[in-house]
Amino acid sequence: MRILIVAATQPEVEPLMTSLGMQKSDEADNLYVTRHISVANCSVLITGAGMVPTAFALARHLPHNVYNLVINLGIAGSFDRKIQLGQLAEITEDTFAELGAEDDTRFISIEKLGFGASIFRPTSSLSHFSKKINLTKVKAITVNTVHGNEATIANTVERLNPQLESMEGAAFFYACHQLKVPCIQIRAVSNYVEKRNRDNWQIGLAVKNLNNFALELIREL
Repeated sequence: MRILIVAATQPEVEPLMTSLGMQKSDEADNLYVTRHISVANCSVLITGAGMVPTAFALARHLPHNVYNLVINLGIAGSFDRKIQLGQLAEITEDTFAELGAEDDTRFISIEKLGFGASIFRPTSSLSHFSKKINLTKVKAITVNTVHGNEATIANTVERLNPQLESMEGAAFFYACHQLKVPCIQIRAVSNYVEKRNRDNWQIGLAVKNLNNFALELIREL
């Protein structure tokens, strides 16, 4: 089974890469591979942060490589206070939150404008590949600017009612949908969406839990 792990930044998946003895591929500077007999045939693609780098990296790589599963791993902020810091979640729907137009104080979605779609879903699910691992399923949004203003947070919650936010998720789903590859997105919550306060962040815990999960899943596959 061939698996591709997709991450925006290397620190988010560094423990996994170390555990699997990843080495840089000759194909591209941002692709890392392992050939351990004890685990699945796994590669890691580091795209860079944001929607455009993610979509571009996948569009360049996937047409020339065949995978049984592509997994987007990363940390995320949570609007939902019921989700604990460090907790893992499987994204079942992701929305380009800013894709549309403003009409004074009213937001018009790209769907209502008639120019396309803003909501995308995975082309597979974790349950399809693992019967033992079950994560909380959530809705997310993808943004260019992570929220840190109380007024815009309240507006976004009222308009979209998201649980998590990232800077890549919907672009990942979009690219995999267009290229018809099986994909899932898993996020670990590093902070709550609030006025920016780094003292409240738990990035280390989120990264640790995310990578422990990924290693367990890969070993099962």
